[in-house]
Amino acid sequence: MTDLTPARPAAGPLSVVVERDIGHPPERIWRALTQPHLMAEWLMANDFVPELGARFNLRGEWGGVLDCEVLEIEPHRTLAYSWNFDHPTNGLTSVVTWTLTPTAAGTRLRMEQTGFRRDQPQNFGGAQIGWRANFDRLEALLAGPMIAP
Repeated sequence: MTDLTPARPAAGPLSVVVERDIGHPPERIWRALTQPHLMAEWLMANDFVPELGARFNLRGEWGGVLDCEVLEIEPHRTLAYSWNFDHPTNGLTSVVTWTLTPTAAGTRLRMEQTGFRRDQPQNFGGAQIGWRANFDRLEALLAGPMIAP
């Protein structure tokens, strides 16, 4: 199940929300969300450290660098980090929050990226498309042998 539902409040920032039921346990998905070499397979090259307050970068193939900081971490349940792109005309300051909820068939994985200003339709639209593609790559990674127990 894919639910790509941008939250559109009457005022204030916009959010992109993606939820999927994934047939893997939270522990397996958590590894893909927090191990740098696995994150590089489905998201971007990075120097992620799974510790509260840790600062890290995500480096896109497009040459951009995102400055991030771990804001919340509860293993196998919740991970939140800032997602900041400093650019004079297309910058973005946002927060990405992952929530893992065990289900009978595996895990409901929810990602919400908050903080899109209403004058950022390109960033907002790109995130809607980009997160769907990221989830597809993540699911492909989870289906393969790369993640050992």
